[in-house]
Amino acid sequence: MKCAVLLLTVGIAAVSADKPPSPVAIEENSLKQLLEIRRVFVDHLTGGETAAQMRDILLSSLESSKLFVLTENQERADATLKGAAEDMVFTEVHSSSDAVNARANVGSGRTNSSTKGGYAGFGFGESESDHSAERRHEAIAAVRLVNKDGDVIWATTQESLGAKFRGASTDVADKITARLKEDFERARRLPVSGVQVVPLGSAAPEQLGQVTVKQEPRRN
Repeated sequence: MKCAVLLLTVGIAAVSADKPPSPVAIEENSLKQLLEIRRVFVDHLTGGETAAQMRDILLSSLESSKLFVLTENQERADATLKGAAEDMVFTEVHSSSDAVNARANVGSGRTNSSTKGGYAGFGFGESESDHSAERRHEAIAAVRLVNKDGDVIWATTQESLGAKFRGASTDVADKITARLKEDFERARRLPVSGVQVVPLGSAAPEQLGQVTVKQEPRRN
């Protein structure tokens, strides 16, 4: 009787039931889950009005990456992007001061029945101070991808003082997208592990990272 084809995916957590997964194993498992994402819902970011603007910029940056479909329907999403963002404009004040002082005193005297004395003094002082104010622009965002089970499968924090041809918020959004694309590429390069059992006489599938075991027929 022919054996049914059985495919068992060997996971890191199944290596030992008594030992907790290592940090490397947890990271690899999260990266593999990235490849299962087809639709993402970008939730409202906390942080006030500037956070709402950051969300719109991040939506545009993620859409241009074509990593997945962005949806406004959270029920259809495979994962939700959550987090906080802030865009700040502030004034940075710099102050410095330099001072030069020189002083010299000369004196002589004699005391007896008559008193004679001579004194000379010299003084010089100069000080200089400098104050300057510089207007700065800084943006920061911390975001995470959460799957439907509520598990965080990816997270990053990015900040920027602005780039040469784009503002701080746009630069932060582009950095988040670039990091996400980088981790997607890392996930695609991870080896595939598995064990496949096929009946005797059947052709073994040639798949990278899989071990094929042929089952011998029973003998009376």
